[in-house]
Amino acid sequence: MALATEPFAKTDEQKAITEMVHQFVDEQIIPNAEHYDHEDAFPEPIVEQMKELGLFGVTIPEEYGGMELDLTTYAMIVEELSRGWISISGIVNTHFIGSYLLMKFGTTEQKERWLPKMATGEVRAAFSLSEPELGSDVQAIKTRADKTGDGDYEVNGTKMWVTNGLMAGIVFTLVKTDPKAQPPYKGMTCFICEKEPGVSENTGAYEGFDVPPKIKKMGYKGVESTELVFDGYRVPAENVLGGEEAGVGQGFIQMMDALEVGRVNVAARGVGIAQRALELGLRYSQERRTFGKPIAQHQAIQFKLADMATKVDAARLLTLRAARLKDAGERSDLEAGMAKLFASETGKEVVEDAFRIHGGYGYSKEYEIERLYRDAPLLLIGEGTSEIQRMVIGKKLLQRHKI
Repeated sequence: MALATEPFAKTDEQKAITEMVHQFVDEQIIPNAEHYDHEDAFPEPIVEQMKELGLFGVTIPEEYGGMELDLTTYAMIVEELSRGWISISGIVNTHFIGSYLLMKFGTTEQKERWLPKMATGEVRAAFSLSEPELGSDVQAIKTRADKTGDGDYEVNGTKMWVTNGLMAGIVFTLVKTDPKAQPPYKGMTCFICEKEPGVSENTGAYEGFDVPPKIKKMGYKGVESTELVFDGYRVPAENVLGGEEAGVGQGFIQMMDALEVGRVNVAARGVGIAQRALELGLRYSQERRTFGKPIAQHQAIQFKLADMATKVDAARLLTLRAARLKDAGERSDLEAGMAKLFASETGKEVVEDAFRIHGGYGYSKEYEIERLYRDAPLLLIGEGTSEIQRMVIGKKLLQRHKI
């Protein structure tokens, strides 16, 4: 549903891909999202169709079987998927960050081993930073990886809030390899931790890597959010992201780089859910009648719709700007932070306005807006809270405008 002229002109390729995804969302995701949300069940049939459409390999180079599309096109795809259900975009999001880490920092051998299977969705990826006692303070992580006499590493500790934690085949996991390093971030390393997808207690080569039952959540259902428990888990040195010689001690820098594109991703998800809320608000306000006319003809409702549409367009513009800067090879940490902050807040605000337009029916599970109302708050927290985004933005502003 195009509510205004495109903020940036799309290429023919972008038009074709977004139209394809838009149709897929309308036909397969929106009609089924309520069922999977209610049952809190993994949408396997939808995911299988996403594999067939190539959506797990959007940014992966063609030489590894992917589409090799840019971040801007990917953001457009994520917006469309999130318009249908942000849980679906979450399944792709963690996978995308994993592929980004591999493409930018992985060794040739690591890329050849995993990227082809990631492009088809045969292997799905997750990434893990948070722990039970910390979230935003990444440098305070306690999970350890110690070198053994056999030359591999033994990982011990617990990670938290891992999207795709159960179904993923590989998890890009940030751990401490040098607890005494100063500053602390220099003692962190990212490991590519392998496991059996869908298995809670791994055995054999993956013994010591367990996934407890998924965390029960208010929204963002269907896709699992889990803990990861490492108890004597052995990971070979060749699974250090970037190789042992170049990668040990570089994990924090690698992960922060990935979060920069991840924030564009979350911003696109905020635009998508806000877009859907606007669509629902526009439709319901023209169907619902009070005082002898559709409520859309009441000025109070028109003002809400005007603010909603303006916020959606502004969030989309910020998101595409951040993506295009990154595609151009420029730093977009400031712009990505702004996009994530504004778009996630916009998602929450526009959904709430649509909820208000629906009145009492918005509180009913018979109406889609109820699900959106539970889903939207996730974006205020994931990949950096709004408060953290403001800290990032303020710091970067002062760096760029130092006197």
